[in-house]
Amino acid sequence: MLYKFTNISLLSTFLILIFLSCTSSNEEKVESVKEPMIVPKDVVLERILTNGKLIATTDYNSTNYYVYRGEPLGYQYELLKSFADFLGVKLEIKIINDLEVSLNCINEKECDMIALGLTITKERLEYVDFSNPLIQTRQMLVQRKPEKWRKMATMDEIESKLLRNTLDLAGKTIHIQKNTIFESRLQTLSNEIGSDIIIVEHPEATVEELIDMVDKGEIEFTISDEYIALVNQKYFPDIDTKTPVSFPQNVAWAVKKGSTELLDTINYWLENFKQTRTSAYLYNKYFRNSRSINYARSEYHSVSGGKISPYDKIIKKQSEVIDWDWRLLASLIYQESRFYPDAKSWVGAFGLMQLMPHTAQKYGVDSLSPPEDQIKAGVKFIKLLDKQFLNKIEDKEERTKFVLASYNAGIAHVYDARRLAEKYDKDPNLWNENVDFYLLNKSKPEFYQDSVVKYGYCRGSEPYNFVYDILERFHHYQNTIVQ
Repeated sequence: MLYKFTNISLLSTFLILIFLSCTSSNEEKVESVKEPMIVPKDVVLERILTNGKLIATTDYNSTNYYVYRGEPLGYQYELLKSFADFLGVKLEIKIINDLEVSLNCINEKECDMIALGLTITKERLEYVDFSNPLIQTRQMLVQRKPEKWRKMATMDEIESKLLRNTLDLAGKTIHIQKNTIFESRLQTLSNEIGSDIIIVEHPEATVEELIDMVDKGEIEFTISDEYIALVNQKYFPDIDTKTPVSFPQNVAWAVKKGSTELLDTINYWLENFKQTRTSAYLYNKYFRNSRSINYARSEYHSVSGGKISPYDKIIKKQSEVIDWDWRLLASLIYQESRFYPDAKSWVGAFGLMQLMPHTAQKYGVDSLSPPEDQIKAGVKFIKLLDKQFLNKIEDKEERTKFVLASYNAGIAHVYDARRLAEKYDKDPNLWNENVDFYLLNKSKPEFYQDSVVKYGYCRGSEPYNFVYDILERFHHYQNTIVQ
């Protein structure tokens, strides 16, 4: 059974138990210890738990992290989300496709861990500490199948046109992503075969972009980890990914050197997680499921299509009315209806914007109104809410949180939460750890029966989560969708 660590003291107890379980019970050995063993303080784990947020770097591609039909997905993303849930903290993703930049990120304390699907090497162990392996992989040569290969009579005829022996790489030009393990592997292979391999590093292109270039015939060869190559083989049937250029290697997460407690916690979680059905499900979902081809080819896949919903044009236009980033408005609509215009809730809210009938009537729409009119009505309602806070909260980003909460729970309950915050010496114009706390707890008698409360009980967890879920998804859209 997995336990969530919700505070530092609980986690400290857990780590002490791990340490004690590893020490000898031999009386003589205990008595011979002159100085007590001191477990070094792990400031990284302490920072994660104190801030309530895990910040991880990963790369943006069709395997590790992307958005499909408005929902953040990806193998690394879902693993990181499970680990963050285990810690009882929020997850923040930073897209970094360059290992050197990721190393700077953790060393400068801007990130907590690296989840780029790194292979474990001696050289890298000088700079980071690795978790236990997530999966195993090999480095594979990516090459284009011969022209008209589908019409060739036999597999032998196709195979005869492909490079299968690494000795045949002599004199070949191979394009790779910069700051990857592929460069050192090709240098070693060049020495092993006794001939030069011409290596061209691309500082901007990702592995998947280079695979796409091979598919289009723009370059002849590239190198990819096997699990990424297998996924892309499904997307690009004209490429071949069956020639290994390395032995099997372990893929793991990386943390800053000396982050012992964080590393122990990752490994403890990972050991248990690998035994769950979820672990097997995620691997099959991203690396074996043939349906992933349809996802990747969809216009609503952020890597290939770049659309969030069928209503992007309308959302972009209407977002200008309220001076919002259109991706924020899209995140709100996803939260309300998953972009289904016929959605209905148990309390009577309907449509893309989930407006209540009395609000919808005010703006001239009903459940039969077209999507564009529904979005227009929702935006008018947002504009009205924003106007109520305009003279109270100057900071636009801060004010937006109050607007989102009011959209979900009603502005009256948000006003109550502001009055509670002011009464108990919190800032009524700040959301995080101020007004959000009182709205969250407005379901408790000591709060909704307080003398400053005018509108009584509110199931505060709904608007509280509503705000943070929308903003979290908005962050994913910012990561993956062009404005």
